[in-house]
Amino acid sequence: MDMESQNIEKLFTRADGAYVFARWGRPIVPVVFGVDDASLAVFKGAIEAVVTLASHQMAETDPELGANLMIFFCQDWQEMTEVPHLDQLVPDLAPLVERLEQADANQYRIFRFDEAGAIRAAFVFLRMDDHLAAVPADTLALSQAVQTILLWSDRVFDDTPPLAMIADKAMLRPEIADVIRAAYDPVMPAMAQDASHALRLAARVRPPS
Repeated sequence: MDMESQNIEKLFTRADGAYVFARWGRPIVPVVFGVDDASLAVFKGAIEAVVTLASHQMAETDPELGANLMIFFCQDWQEMTEVPHLDQLVPDLAPLVERLEQADANQYRIFRFDEAGAIRAAFVFLRMDDHLAAVPADTLALSQAVQTILLWSDRVFDDTPPLAMIADKAMLRPEIADVIRAAYDPVMPAMAQDASHALRLAARVRPPS
């Protein structure tokens, strides 16, 4: 994929036509519910790898939330309504669960933002249907880490996933890695709603002439 500004613009242009970009404005503190210790280590390792790629930071605790990247695994969406206090973190949880059931969805992400528009928290819900259960843990972990490091378009990875298989191993597509690096350049804004932002990203993705 050629990462010209038009293609970068598509990465952050939502289905309604709005350009919306955001990156994390604080260190990421992940917690994973519903997996064994081995899978937990795989997920935290994948998150750390993507955070390192972005030259961002992780931390042991978030002063406001304790953990600010929460990943929940379940076998059935109704399990989400039984998680203590989750309805306080995710307003309208019951209607959301109903919509996910009706759509037969197997994953969903919710982002929360600070006063400056930067990401302050993310909630990832994964229902382990036959499709997700067939995905290796390291592939699933890397995919989710990539999809939460930035606020991407709601349709960006519908046709082309962020990962590619190379020698039977899932790897982050180089062009997506380049955009992540550029997005976390200290001179770039933490939030943008103007497509001219894509031009600035493109200038940092292109190799020096």
